[in-house]
Amino acid sequence: MLALLAAPLAAQIPAEDSRNTRIPDTDTHFSMPQYKTLAEWESRRQQLRRQILFAAGLDPMPGKTPLRPQIFGKLERGDYSIEKVYLETLPGYYLAGNLYRPAGRGGKFPAVAHPHGHWNYGRLEHSPAGSIPARAITLARQGYIGFTYDMVGYNDTVQTPHAFGGPAGQLWSFGPLGLQLWNSIRVLDFLESLPETDRDRLGVTGASGGGTQTFLLAAVDDRVKFSAPVNMISAIMQGGSPCENAPGLRAGTFNVEIGAMMAPRPMLMVSATGDWTRNTPREEFPAIRGIYELYGKSDHLENVHIDAPHNYNQASREAVYRFFGKHILGERTPAKLTERGPRIEKLQDMLVFHGRRLPDNALSYEDLFAAWRRMSTLQLEQTAGLEAIRARLRLALGVEWPGQVVHEDAGRMVLSRPGVGDRIPASWSDGSGAPILVVHPQGQAGARQSPAVAKWEAAKRPLLVIDAFQTGSAVAPRDRARCHFLTFNRTDDQHRVQDILTALAFLRSRHDGAIDLLGLVEAAVWCAFAAAVSPHPVKLLAMPESFQGTDAEFLRVLFAPGIQRAGGWPAARRILGAEPGR
Repeated sequence: MLALLAAPLAAQIPAEDSRNTRIPDTDTHFSMPQYKTLAEWESRRQQLRRQILFAAGLDPMPGKTPLRPQIFGKLERGDYSIEKVYLETLPGYYLAGNLYRPAGRGGKFPAVAHPHGHWNYGRLEHSPAGSIPARAITLARQGYIGFTYDMVGYNDTVQTPHAFGGPAGQLWSFGPLGLQLWNSIRVLDFLESLPETDRDRLGVTGASGGGTQTFLLAAVDDRVKFSAPVNMISAIMQGGSPCENAPGLRAGTFNVEIGAMMAPRPMLMVSATGDWTRNTPREEFPAIRGIYELYGKSDHLENVHIDAPHNYNQASREAVYRFFGKHILGERTPAKLTERGPRIEKLQDMLVFHGRRLPDNALSYEDLFAAWRRMSTLQLEQTAGLEAIRARLRLALGVEWPGQVVHEDAGRMVLSRPGVGDRIPASWSDGSGAPILVVHPQGQAGARQSPAVAKWEAAKRPLLVIDAFQTGSAVAPRDRARCHFLTFNRTDDQHRVQDILTALAFLRSRHDGAIDLLGLVEAAVWCAFAAAVSPHPVKLLAMPESFQGTDAEFLRVLFAPGIQRAGGWPAARRILGAEPGR
């Protein structure tokens, strides 16, 4: 263990922990990473897909129960028709919308999902700035099936409010973004089920919050073959609604990188001079085009820049018609790809539950949340492999096993991960035998006052004692009031578990055998989860015996969004019990 105090590796460790000084939020100006090879991008793409699905509460994916579609109230309008639809996307949970179909022609048709943004009238909005019915009618006339459907809490889909969740919901990854993304996935299932749908030509388009839904759906579901996110893919604004933000969604990423996951499938980026997409022609579009070029498909990506405020106006819609016409219908005649006086129906004739009750099995908000928790528990019980459980816990904790840990020892030891900019103050006591990593919620000072530590010091065991994030000398100001903080940043407790793993990796690089881990008071919980997700054997010297893994305990001791969805304490105990060396 003398190597532990050898000259530090030549690497720069910042004077301040970057986790306190670099705090991105929805209005941060992000930059696209550079990907030099297709293999590098594909690896990142798979990582991002897993991150999105987990943040949405969709990893593991809920079981696809029967949709039981109810289609009724048909309006015949010559060359198209409109019907009312509701779908049971989860048992007892209903999504409503309107189905637009071409009339007077046969064969198979491409189909388009139409999510809407935060318009006053949701899927029924018809104004100069944006019209969901106008685009669905026009596309139906051109030969597409279309389904316009509600965001959660809008129009007919009211079993939850639009913004919901809170800290307890976040533990279970239960929130509007995940429910909306799940609804969109089920909308593709519904469109595929229609006998006249060409299942190889499914698309999606929406603006603003509907644009966010568009590129998220395309990112996680390869059935989307063409798309047009409108006025949303931006490097300077990532979405302001809870339905566009979930804890961990954009940790280490942003909408441009997520939008690029559509590649190499045809995508039109519609932007505007009067909103946060104003830089698209010179910034976001070239960044995403670089990903398309890796596939040799740069011609599958286009940008149309509209001189207007935030919108999905007629000019933007007609740009989409032309792009879809070229890539999907093989139609390039401009006169055939324009709007012509769409007839807008009365609201009451379009609302699904106007004068009609929700089905008898419709769940209340509280019952829906309870059903979500039961589903999570059942899915843990049905998960066979420990590695799958460990991977989900790592996602919930937002941690990694560092490939390298550097340190400095100019007066006092500091550990750090190269390129991350974190700082972990530490102290080392030399001795013989396997090293012990000690963690206390009051940092090194609290640990040194513990009888347990005094026992190991008397036994002359080598000890590494750390000030985990925001403990002991590592306490520092951190602005947690940033807009949608948890979407971009990890909690203090998540960082604490990371620091434990970083310290374990540091010790392992200098010691071949087992490493003992001693967590004191609440830190026993942090250490237990660190041991569970560690890829290398760790021996826990103290289990958190009184910890039961309730929501209240996680909120107090280890707040990690998604931790209960990943299996919580039963998942960690299952790993620790199956691998006694941990």
